[in-house]
Order: sequence, then structure tokens, then C-alpha cells
Amino acid sequence: MRRLIASLALVATSALTIAPVLAANPPPSTAAATTSTTPQTAKGLWLLTDYPSQTVRAGETTSIHFKLQNMGLPPEPLALSVSDVPAGWKIDVMGSGQPVAAAMPAMNESVSLQLRVDVPKEAKPGSHTVTVHAKGPNQSIDLPVTLTIGEIAPAKLTIKSTLPALRGTPKSSFDYNLSVTNDSGKDLTVALSAQAPANFQTTFTEGYGTNEISSIPIPAGQSKDIKIKVTPPREVKAGDYPVLVKASAEGATADQRVTLQISGQGKLSLTTKDGRLSGDATVGKNSEYTLLVGNDGTAPLEDVEMSGSVPTNWKVEFNPKTIQSIAPGDKKEVQAVVTPAEKAIAGDYVASFRAGARGDSANADFRITVTTSTLWGIVGVGIIAVALLVLLGAVARFGRR
Repeated sequence: MRRLIASLALVATSALTIAPVLAANPPPSTAAATTSTTPQTAKGLWLLTDYPSQTVRAGETTSIHFKLQNMGLPPEPLALSVSDVPAGWKIDVMGSGQPVAAAMPAMNESVSLQLRVDVPKEAKPGSHTVTVHAKGPNQSIDLPVTLTIGEIAPAKLTIKSTLPALRGTPKSSFDYNLSVTNDSGKDLTVALSAQAPANFQTTFTEGYGTNEISSIPIPAGQSKDIKIKVTPPREVKAGDYPVLVKASAEGATADQRVTLQISGQGKLSLTTKDGRLSGDATVGKNSEYTLLVGNDGTAPLEDVEMSGSVPTNWKVEFNPKTIQSIAPGDKKEVQAVVTPAEKAIAGDYVASFRAGARGDSANADFRITVTTSTLWGIVGVGIIAVALLVLLGAVARFGRR
């Protein structure tokens, strides 16, 4: 009996020893469930600024950017105010460039705001802490901002171009995308200008807009994309042409040089030797006119083809029909053979001649005065003479009676 009781006591003691071990080492499935627990997303209202302590200068205006952030809360109007403003200072809460008294960010959204700080000229050096308040029916938040009167870094600008050199012909428009950065501690209105060769036209637009601009506002520490369009004169010669783009504000300047790499281009002209665009022709007969096809451009013209438009039932041919090449400044003769219709009535007609090459063409309207054949004139005179003889004979014969 005593041995049985001792055995049972030993078993009970062993069981008590094993239980804590099992508790300290749960099954693998239990440990995985514990580690997979996802933390909840933070909820609340925040007033945030990148720089809660800034330097301002006496007698100047400074803009301080901040935002009102709503994370997971129902939207509600929040009154905005600023306390602890030093005597003589003026501090306004701005939204989209206008003074605002309240804001209402949507759930999980934010509203961008600014503090416009006007410091009086007589303000003495030192630090001041003002507090921005956002208060609603159910939520409120404060943001302390420390303002220290001292020397603000002078205005500083940078300007960069993604593609500073573009290639094209005199007929091309050269568009350069640039980024202008305000590296100053305050907002700036940046003036834009360009120094280009004579007769080159330059225009500025903002980013991907179409309205022309001469200046652009850039907040402190931010960049704006602009575009400059440069149009060269049509008669410009082949070569590289630099354009200096400048940005300036409050004594700060930055510049970026862009280059137009203009390749030569031919320019067709069409006229006659004496410059007179008129001639005579006879019904049903070929009439030749000598045309001059010239190249007034800066590059050779290849495969210049001649064509024409004449009245109905007329014919026009060119010799040669195609000119293989015309060098810059050179001229080639072409014979235009025009044949009026057999039944054409005497009078003035217009024929259009055209010279065309890749990328350019030239046209000339040619006035043609058409007359009837001389043979038909002689025949007509003969008929008239015969008729007169018959008439005279009749008068002489019957006049005696």
C-alpha cells in the first residue's frame, strides 16, 4: 500500500513539471497565429510642417508651409487660428493664396496651408513661438512654430534643361523643357528672358500649358517646369546657334544655354529668264517657254519634279521632267511645251507650272495669249475676196438692165 501511494505521488510530481514546459513552448500553429497579427492603422488629426523652427527677417514677409492631415476620422470643419503673435506682427493663415479661417480635410486626406508672417521693420533680434490651432466640434490640434529674427539666406535660383541641344531645319520649331528651382527661404516671382541671335523668336510657357508668360511665381524650396520655344528665321544658314535663357528675382540670377543645331535646307524658286510670266500660243500648235528652276536655300535639292495644270483638252510637257539635283544658289533651265486645244477660242488663258522636291515646292502662274492659225486667216481673206468678186459681178450684170 505504501509503495502504491509513493508511485502515485511520483506521477503527480512529473505532471506538474511537464505543464510549464508545454506552456512555454506552444505548438507551431499557435506561434504562427500570434506573429501574424496586423497592427491597426493610426487614426487622428495632425498639423505638420517640414520646418517647425525658421528664420525670418525684420521688414519682410515670409511664407511657412504646413498641412492639416486627417487619418481615418470623419470629416468636420476645423477653425484655424494663431495665438501668441508678437506685438506689431501680422500672421495670416492662407489657403490657395487667400486668407482662410477654417479647413475640412476629407478622411485620409490633407489640406495644404501657409502662414504668411509680416515682421515689422523695428522688430528686435530674438526668438518667438507662435501656435497654430485647428479646432472642431470633436477634434483639435496645435502646432507650435518658432520664428527667429535674423539674416535670411539671399535669393538663389537654379535652372536646368533636360535636352540643351536640338537639331532641325529652318522650318522647325525648337522646344526646350527647363526646370527653375527657388533655393531661397521665401517665395519668389521669377522673371524669364532669353538672349537669341537676330530675328530668332522666343516665347515662354508654363510646363505643358499654352499661355505665354514672362514671369512665374515659385514657392520657397520648390521648382517649376517651363518651356521655351525658339523659332529661327526661314533664311537662316546651316550652323549651331546658342540661346541664353535667364531667370532672375531679387538680385539672384541663373542661366542655361541651349543650342539650335540647324541643318541646311533647299528652297525652290520658279520663274523665267526675263522674269515675265506670259507668252503667246497658237491653236493646235506646240509653244515652248523656258523656265528657270532655282535653289535659294542652303542645301542641295534632289529629284526635283516638274508638273503643270492647263485648260481642258490642252497638253503640257516638260523637258526635262525631273532634275536630279540643284545645288544651293544654282539654277536649271526647263522647257515647258504647251499645246492649246484644236477648238480653243482666241483669248487669254492661265497655265500653272510647279516644281516640287522633298520638303519644298514652288509654283508660277503663266498667262498664255492664244491666237488662231495664220493659214485660216489667209483662207478667210480668200473667201471674203471671192465673195466680193461675186458681188461685184452681180452688180455689174444686173445693173445694166
